[in-house]
Order: sequence, then C-alpha cells, then structure tokens
Amino acid sequence: MRFIKFITKSTLLAVAVFAAASCTKVLDQQPYSAFTDESVFTTQARADLALNGVYDAAQTGGPTLAGRGYPFGAATIEQGDNRGEDMVNLQAFYQITYQGTYTPATANNVSMWDNTYSMINKANIAIEGFRKAASTGVLTGAVATQYEAECRFLRALGHHELLIHFARPFLDGAGSALGVPYRDYAVTGSATLEKLQKEPRPTIAAGYAKLLEDLAFAETNLPVANSAGPIYRAQKSAAIALKQRVLMHMGRWADAITAGNALIPAALNTASPASVRSLVGNHALMATPAGSFGSPGGNSVTAENIFSVKNDPLDNGSVNGAPAAMYGSTDLLGRGLVCVSPIIWNNTGWLEDDLRRSGLYRNGGTAIGRAIMTTKYTDYSGRGDNTPIIRWAEVLLNQAESEARASAAVSARAVDLLNMVRNRSLANLAAQQYTVASFATPTALLQAILLERRIEFLAEGRRWPDIHRTVLDPVAAVRPVGIPAKVTNGGVTGTTLAQYGFGKAVVTAQAAIPYSDFRFIWPIPATEVTSNPIIVQNPGY
Repeated sequence: MRFIKFITKSTLLAVAVFAAASCTKVLDQQPYSAFTDESVFTTQARADLALNGVYDAAQTGGPTLAGRGYPFGAATIEQGDNRGEDMVNLQAFYQITYQGTYTPATANNVSMWDNTYSMINKANIAIEGFRKAASTGVLTGAVATQYEAECRFLRALGHHELLIHFARPFLDGAGSALGVPYRDYAVTGSATLEKLQKEPRPTIAAGYAKLLEDLAFAETNLPVANSAGPIYRAQKSAAIALKQRVLMHMGRWADAITAGNALIPAALNTASPASVRSLVGNHALMATPAGSFGSPGGNSVTAENIFSVKNDPLDNGSVNGAPAAMYGSTDLLGRGLVCVSPIIWNNTGWLEDDLRRSGLYRNGGTAIGRAIMTTKYTDYSGRGDNTPIIRWAEVLLNQAESEARASAAVSARAVDLLNMVRNRSLANLAAQQYTVASFATPTALLQAILLERRIEFLAEGRRWPDIHRTVLDPVAAVRPVGIPAKVTNGGVTGTTLAQYGFGKAVVTAQAAIPYSDFRFIWPIPATEVTSNPIIVQNPGY
C-alpha cells in the first residue's frame, strides 16, 4: 500500500525525538510524529502520546495533502457534501469531486485513501504497543484496554469511511461485492508488508463484520465519560452511535433500533427536546439550532456532540482544509468555496420560517453576493472549529428512520423522534409539528425523515453516506437515481442569488450519474494498485 513507504525504518522514530521539535498538536502539548520502537511504550506518558498521535492522524495526519484535514479534520465534510447535490462547489478546489471526473490519480481521492490507512496503521501499531505495555506493567490492564478500544473505534470509523467512497453499498448483493482491505494488524516491516501484499480485497460483508467486531469491543471497553476529552476522545456513546449508523447501512433495522435504544430513553418530550438526556453519555439537543455548534469558534464542546475531531488555532486543517475557511463567506474572512444549493434551499418541505434558515445560513456577503453560505463554522481567523462526526440529532433521526422502516403502519415513535429534532427549529410549534395523521403512509413518513436529514446535516458531509446507503432502497419513492443532478456544473461560474427562493423552480446544469455508472464509486488509487498488484481496481477505471 502507498502508506507503507511512510513507515519505513528511516521514519520510524521514537516519539520523544519529535516531541521536543514539533509544534503543538491536538489533544496534548507534546506532539508525536511517528513511532514504532518499544521505547515509545515504556512509560504511561509516552503511551499517552502514542494514543494522541492516532487521534492527530485522524485530524490532519498525512502522508498526502498533509494539513488539509484528511481524513476527518474537514475532508470528510467537504468530500461528503461535494459528492451530493445539496451543496455547490464554487471554485476549482472540489470541482473534480463535484463533477465526478476523478481518476485513480486524483489528489483528493488518493489522499482520503492514504491518510485513512495511515491513521489505521498508527492505530494498529498503538494497539500492539498498549498490549505490550500492559504485559510489562507500564499500563494497567484497564488503561491498556481502554486505549485499545479508542483505537478500534477510530479503526472502525476509518474503514467505514473508505467503504462508502471506494465500494458499492452493502445492500448491493448483501455485501457480496468487493470491499476495501480491512487492516487489523500493524504493518511495520518486511514480514507484515509481505502478509499485506498476499491479501486480496475482501467482500463488503467481510468488512462490515470486522467493523461490528471492533465496535463491540469499543462499546464494551470505552468509558461512559472519557475525562480526557468528552467529545474528541471516544466514549461508550460514540461506539453505540457509530454501530447504529453501520447497522443502518446494512439494512438491519431491528438491530439498529436495539442499538439506538441503548442511548434513547423510552419517554420523549417533543415540546421540550433539549430536556431529554441520553441514557449513556448525558447527551441532549441544544435549545436552538445554532447552539449545536457553539460560540465563539464554532462547534464547541456541547451536550449534543457525541464525537468530534478536535481542531484548535495552533493545529487545524489550515486555510486549505478548515471548515470555516472552505465554507465561510469571504466578507467574514472565509474563502467561500462551498455554498448551499438552491436544490435544498428552495425545497418547500423545508419550511420558509424554519429557524435554521436564519440562524445557520446567510447571504454570501459583498465579496460574493451570489450564494447562501453556512455559519455552522465560524472561527474564520483561528480555524479552530471541531469537525462534527456524530451528533445526538443523528442518533434520534437514525432511530426515527429505523422505526419507520420496521413498522407496517405509520410509527408514532418514529414521528416523535422526528419531532424531537425538527421541533426546535419551528417558528410555530403548535401548528407546524408533525402528528401521525400528517402521513398517509409509512413511505410518506420515511420521505419526511430523509428530507429532515438533508436539512439538519446540511454542510456536515452526511449527504453522500445517505445517498450511498439508500441508492438501492426497496421503497422506490425514496430511491436516488445514483449521484443526483446538480444545479450547476461547479467551478467559477457557481450560483447567483436569483436562483434562490422558497418554492422557486430549480434548473439543473449537471446531469445525474446513474448508480450503474462506474463513477458512483471512487477508483482505487493507481499507486495502490501498482505497489500491491493483488488489489483489484474498481471497474471502469
């Protein structure tokens, strides 16, 4: 694999060497750059640095496009949005992703692959080190197991990101198509490299099975409250929420409901959604939509954030990768590279007086004056907005969808769960909230839930995962055709304010790409196929 060359002997240096020379990194004042030798795990402090290094690799790890937010610093948002239709690329930055013109050498795709596997390998190296540290008494068994659980959570998160970009959905043949390599051992030298090069791509089903194994271990062994970092260090609620998400991608609705029930109390309060606390982790919705992202700085530590990737002014995705830089209006010191599409903005299912419209979005400002921009990320100068990975709102909507799909009739529980998220944004709660009578069929309810997901998670990168998992939806009325048609073909032409308006007709300039087209999934990087011939390229590339 391409990332292998970055863990050769010449770069496998002890963490202590780099701790004195590098700049401040996330989670710790002493950073790590690379580690392998056993001296890294000879003290509790060094073991802590090794774990921090895995989290740092999730944020802006490298080796390619280092410092631009791959895989989870911001790239997961930017790539997830630009593959869908609800955000618009305004410049050349994401044009290849937006237009679907990627090749096996496209930098963004290669970087997602390389950086994700680099993080995974660092997690695997750390897991082996923690086990050895426990056997020698450097770490207690409990601490070593917790640290391993954190790494296995990140390993599962990384592999799932790769599956939704580089492989077909699980529901296409019950996971029988080719997935991506699931790396659950450290590659540190010739022996493990040789082992890796003898392993063909597994099936998607095999990958999902390993995902669930990692998440089961994480759920069992993560703390209920991780005192080292309540949202940017994995805790039990994060493992449960990610498991719920994964089960939905598999179409295992009853199991997704069971997972959600471990977090969601039986008694809901749709009139006061913020008063309802999760059963694990004490999570809750904020009282207002904007409150979910905190202020100042955006996306601060709130009860709604179950897991986020940490950024701060000293360590972030840089001007080329931070969410505020990419999504912020130019008159607010952002770069204004990605805006909201009229496709979602004009949708009459998103009420005109919805508080999210006024509280989380704005005219792009005098420097652009032609687009609706988000204000979910507001640290334009420091670029310290955390990257939201899992929010309590997602858990509630996941459960609403699972309940709706599992019921032959319109599910009252699903309606309540939908209202929990939607109600805080309503200008007239009494008149505008849903009831069971609002939906003639379960399909109508399901459509409302899926639309609510598009609205609630707009500009958070969740659109592509939802397209990916619902493209073969058995309910034809909610099935995407593939990659949906888009309002513009991207690039510097962008949008104009004249295109926006509640209920206004939308003209698409870029045609949809059908699911059968090879471009629905990304190509395996050419460097990977060249260096590891047993890895089969995706068809069409």
